[in-house]
Amino acid sequence: MKKQKRTYPEFTKEMKRDYTVLIPNMCSIHFEMLKNVFVNHGYRVELLTSTGRAIVDEGLKYVHNDTCYPALLCIGQLMDALHSGRYDLNRTALIMSQTGGGCRASNYIHLLRKALQADGLGHIPVISLSAQGLEKHSGFKLTLPMLRQALAALTYGDALMLLSNQCRPYEVTAGETDALVQDWITRFQALFLHGKAYQRRAMSGFLAEIVQSFARISRAARDTVKVGVVGEIYVKYAPLANNELEKFLASQGCEVMVPGLLGFLLYCTDNPIGDIDLYGGGKLKRVLYTVMAKFLRGYEGMIIDAVEKEGSFKAPWRHERLYREGQRVIGAGCKMGEGWLLTAEMVELIEHGYSNIVCTQPFGCLPNHIVGKGMIRKLRGMYEKANIVAIDYDPGATRVNQENRIKLMLAVAREGDAGNVTEVAAVSPALAETMACTV
Repeated sequence: MKKQKRTYPEFTKEMKRDYTVLIPNMCSIHFEMLKNVFVNHGYRVELLTSTGRAIVDEGLKYVHNDTCYPALLCIGQLMDALHSGRYDLNRTALIMSQTGGGCRASNYIHLLRKALQADGLGHIPVISLSAQGLEKHSGFKLTLPMLRQALAALTYGDALMLLSNQCRPYEVTAGETDALVQDWITRFQALFLHGKAYQRRAMSGFLAEIVQSFARISRAARDTVKVGVVGEIYVKYAPLANNELEKFLASQGCEVMVPGLLGFLLYCTDNPIGDIDLYGGGKLKRVLYTVMAKFLRGYEGMIIDAVEKEGSFKAPWRHERLYREGQRVIGAGCKMGEGWLLTAEMVELIEHGYSNIVCTQPFGCLPNHIVGKGMIRKLRGMYEKANIVAIDYDPGATRVNQENRIKLMLAVAREGDAGNVTEVAAVSPALAETMACTV
């Protein structure tokens, strides 16, 4: 079979030594730790943390506004960095993930290369970050030690995000929680560099130590509204995409709960198993993904065990329960985008007491409208306290409109009758009318 000719610039072994690789940001804690993994393996990388309307405007120059909002933002952030003058454009490379699934995320890398060509920067290599190995670059390889450290980084990142969100609203000394998060990120960078802290046995000890360190933060009882955040994976986590949603919720006196990234990885391993069960397929493939899922559940279990043993923090559900509870609402065959996982996460949040939920979704993302907005009525029928608002994020959506709709949701929560428009009307007719329009 004739080898297909490469149509894009390759990131070569020689480039690894002196090229700066720019990474678009998504989940701040996790990506900071992943960046350190790349650094420890000889790559010069920089995590882009730029935000603001200028990024959106930059993206609109190269990506049609009907294209998925995360694509527009990732490309806008990268192109903005290239135009900033901070980098040698002959010594710079970019990295972009490829899912290989039915989502448009598989095409982001091609849109980015098209943008580079249009701007006369077609010589800049774009590295494909893909578990499926969709593209090959001689200068970039995901080695086994690198993958193990990356998985450990995601596990520690989930733990740090979970615990910091439960401490930050109640800390007596402002900034103590964020300082502790940064201390752990710095510590793990040094440990990974010396080949430590990513072996399974060692991780259990470090996770227990992390939980204890957050338990020592002095906290005061405060009246907060408990809010969960779900949605399309990029918009859910990225401050650039959701207009710094978590900071806004904190400013409104909320305790925020955001499900971790390990749940999404487990969802991705569950989907091929579900396909085989529903439609048939090879037994060997099913065994392979079952082993992978069991392996990942071990990492998830270490977080849960450490949190439950300490006892003062709320631990997430194990994935088996998340899957089982989700099936009461939506079938496992619904797997485009965040699929059944998004609905299941809403069930988990409500059961944990975070019945006020912001569902973040890119405008026009059909899968997430189905499993997010489309499930709200059913969840309200199951849970009297469910108070869910779906917020669209796109280039034309104004921040003030988004925040006003979230404030409305919080007002309903504080009225003490979440989700019941009729009874809220007795308190505030205008509030009830607006709620009815958002359902």
